[in-house]
Amino acid sequence: MPATPAAEVEAGGRAVRVSSPDRVIYEATATTPVVTKLDVARYFATVGEAMMRTIGDRPTAMERWPDGYREGMRLSTGYGDDGDGFYQKRLPKGAPEWIETVAITFPSGRGARELCPSEPAALVWAAQMGTLTFHPWPVRRPDVDHPDELRIDLDPQPGTTFADVRRVALLARDTLAELGLRAFVKTSGSRGLHVYVRIAPRWTFEEVRHAAIGLGRELERRDDGVTTAWWKEERGARIFLDYNQNNRDRTIASAWSLRARPGAPVSTPLTWAQAADLTDPAAFHLHAVPDLLADGDPWAEIDDVAHDLTPLLELWETLPGGELNFPPDYPKMPGEPPRVQPSKKVAEHWDEDGNRVG
Repeated sequence: MPATPAAEVEAGGRAVRVSSPDRVIYEATATTPVVTKLDVARYFATVGEAMMRTIGDRPTAMERWPDGYREGMRLSTGYGDDGDGFYQKRLPKGAPEWIETVAITFPSGRGARELCPSEPAALVWAAQMGTLTFHPWPVRRPDVDHPDELRIDLDPQPGTTFADVRRVALLARDTLAELGLRAFVKTSGSRGLHVYVRIAPRWTFEEVRHAAIGLGRELERRDDGVTTAWWKEERGARIFLDYNQNNRDRTIASAWSLRARPGAPVSTPLTWAQAADLTDPAAFHLHAVPDLLADGDPWAEIDDVAHDLTPLLELWETLPGGELNFPPDYPKMPGEPPRVQPSKKVAEHWDEDGNRVG
């Protein structure tokens, strides 16, 4: 069979070439039709303007699925892992000259130049490269060492329901409002919800992480269905507030991103009224979201205020608990507890600073 001719998709006044436009990226489900590569490119062109409010000028890793997504496929977790999808943190060779980048430094001290979307067409180009999900840093190009947003990732644990996630998200909104901070909410594209707060770019990644821990501990105090426990064996059937998503080079799927799951679900910004009524986040998928956006962008005002993080840092300072664990690929951090599961910890093998002895 002859190859299908390439198509062109216009975004923000620029035409982007899309090869193999009829390639199936998502198979049909009981509730959603087939999604082709051209559908994906056109989707990102449609949401491009709104998406630039949340991803524009940010260092962004691309989650690429060049052959599309099928149920049972998996994402590569590192070098030598032959997954079906993979993260592209460095801009691939051969990118058009109009694609912009920004230099960032990883926790290891190594650096890279990552995609830095500066116009909607950059999103369509990334779709041409097989990108479904964009993973932006919580910083912008003028200052890549000081986050301008706090990200609250509410992760449901076994034994919890979406109703539990929704309850905790609304509690987070109310708690933040009491502290003078306006929060915005979106679906994760799976079973969770993400709560965002724009902040002034004055604090380090570590300080923003501490602010997330402070909020998490306040939510734990108000609702025993919330946990900040890093070790899964300690979480129970509660909603885990993943404070470590605020670390350097830790990212969350961007607003309006597709997710590599059946039905082409979208990580969808919502009004709080929409979130309060939501029962099935899978209803927000590639075919449905453009109509939602046509009624107005729920995050249109997200950049109106850059909040002071001090109230949350005061919670970190005053609520008991101390430092919590960092991810295993991070260097050992000051005050961090031992990196060993509590059930496997032998007290005499660790000093008071959490370092292994003997």
